[in-house]
Amino acid sequence: MNASETVQLAPSGLVLYADVLVLGGGPAGAWAALTAARTGAKVVLADKGYCGSSGATAPSGTGVWYIPPDPQLRYEAKMSRYEMGGRLAEESWMNRVLDKAFERMHQLADWGYPFPIDASGAGVVRGLQGPEYMRLMRKLALRAGVKILDHSPALELLADEHGVGGARGIRTQKGGHWEVRAGAVVIATGGCAFLSKALGCNVLTGDGYLMAAEAGAELSGMEFSNAYAISPTFASVTKTAYYRYASFYYEDGSIVEGAGSQRGRSIIARNLQEGRQVYARLDQAPEELKPRLRVGQTNFFLPFDRVGIDPFRDLFPVTLRLEGTVRGTGGIHITTEACGTAVPGLYAAGDAATRELICGGFTGGGSHNAAWAMASGSFAGEGAAAYAQTLGAHAPTRQLKGLSTMPLTTRASAASTQTADVVRAVKDEVHPYDRNLFRTQSGLDASLGRLDRLWRDIRDAPITLDEQAYKAREAAAMTATARWMYESARVRTETRGMHKRLDYPKLDQQQRYRLISSGLDVIRVRTEAVAAEEVALV
Repeated sequence: MNASETVQLAPSGLVLYADVLVLGGGPAGAWAALTAARTGAKVVLADKGYCGSSGATAPSGTGVWYIPPDPQLRYEAKMSRYEMGGRLAEESWMNRVLDKAFERMHQLADWGYPFPIDASGAGVVRGLQGPEYMRLMRKLALRAGVKILDHSPALELLADEHGVGGARGIRTQKGGHWEVRAGAVVIATGGCAFLSKALGCNVLTGDGYLMAAEAGAELSGMEFSNAYAISPTFASVTKTAYYRYASFYYEDGSIVEGAGSQRGRSIIARNLQEGRQVYARLDQAPEELKPRLRVGQTNFFLPFDRVGIDPFRDLFPVTLRLEGTVRGTGGIHITTEACGTAVPGLYAAGDAATRELICGGFTGGGSHNAAWAMASGSFAGEGAAAYAQTLGAHAPTRQLKGLSTMPLTTRASAASTQTADVVRAVKDEVHPYDRNLFRTQSGLDASLGRLDRLWRDIRDAPITLDEQAYKAREAAAMTATARWMYESARVRTETRGMHKRLDYPKLDQQQRYRLISSGLDVIRVRTEAVAAEEVALV
């Protein structure tokens, strides 16, 4: 662990002691906090936004990978992404997540989540509406005794020679700093969408990846981090399930051949890249289904209603917004069934953790991610609470140091004025389709050369501990995330899952392994074997 100098907090600083600190207040963080607190642990949760309304889930409706324990149904559910994901998922993890998601969905019903009722009077336990879901999760966490710090982004982890022991950050609304010393930390800060304006993703900038890597943790599957989602050009909503009912057209009304197929996004991207606008219309939706679609994804229709477009009847222009690791599968490498990392005291959950274990190299969309958030949050919360208990009464007296690569200082610095330039430079490397979606050796080499130089420019730049300090850390996290992505993509010389190499267009059976990346100044990539068992009807 390469600890930076310890920064003394100003008198306005808030210092708390806990058994478990959870970073991130989305569904995975909320489940981690709730699970840990229900074991009797003292829990603090710190969220960059307002726990319950920030993040990708809160403003959206989502399906859940909820499958009754029927052998045939479970087999079909596991196989639904197995081949598309390049056979990198593992059956034991799929089984555990399916079991836990099934359990948690029924607990939500017992705890008051308003599932719709079918004609027979039974609850329809399949999907969740983000606002109701996260409102309930916040209430449950508070009721269990969790201390929530809203608008409190973490800037760095704290650690000693024994492992991670807390974190510190700033309070963007109340002012001042915060520090939490804890026996264990769960990173549930979400993925990285590179500020692409996808709905709910403005807080998802890879912060947890950077903090974990600074502590010595590894990442897995970062080459599977180039997910793009269809969106109207005039909206940020990237809920793509309804485009299964769409036909795609050019401006003259002719059909964009293949745009509605499994290769559809690549075809749309090619057209957009060549300057040809693509339009969509949900003209394949059955008439009797339309009212149900509006109820299932209310926010999908809001942008259309605002501008007077009927998406079932009218053509509307579409684009592709980068969702990176939010809808991709890369993230912090998990080494235990409790979602622990290789660093003692550090756990990861939700989109901050790799989802290769259940999806392989192809996105599971919202449903798999929602189930993973419930399950991994529960596993991590329980594991972190158990680990904290092993530390005994001496945990609060540990001599902890901050791990931020960038020096944190209370002195005024000009570094913040460069943050926008750094963000713009990273976007220029990861947003374009010809650099990220359609990858080549020469393109990856060129992007990595520029990103490596950018990292060298910022890694020693001091960050002033004011209300804007988190923006500089976001820029650093996005830079680091892009480098892990592209180094992994350079090593995987094949096309597998969502990772597409134009110079290696076929899947190579000899590369059925995971790529584990690590490091900050120098990125290292190693291979890790995937469990040999096949998905079975059990």
